[in-house]
Amino acid sequence: MNASTAVPDGGKARLLRRWWFWLPLVLCLVAGAWLGLKYSTTGKRADLAAGYIAHVVCSCRYVGNRDMPSCLTDREPGTEIVRIADDIEKRRVTASVPLLASRIATFDPEYGCALDKP
Repeated sequence: MNASTAVPDGGKARLLRRWWFWLPLVLCLVAGAWLGLKYSTTGKRADLAAGYIAHVVCSCRYVGNRDMPSCLTDREPGTEIVRIADDIEKRRVTASVPLLASRIATFDPEYGCALDKP
């Protein structure tokens, strides 16, 4: 590295000050975009899809006594983005859309599967 390409110490401090200016601004923009998406129609649809899939898969698993690969065939087209986690010990299914929504359906022997409050 020669002397013409080296950044003087004053340049490093100026570069650091720029980062401290831009970093909070970028974080605020990202947080604002996420909040806007979460509470938009898309976020509401994600919450609805997560709740629907959690209830359908819970009913399939614990009311219908079917295995998980069989229950995955009951999903509607367009709900492929919803992730499913099955907790066999607690008899509950968690469905989530990454970064937007998550819903849990729990099995009760008397009442079947019910969604927890969001």
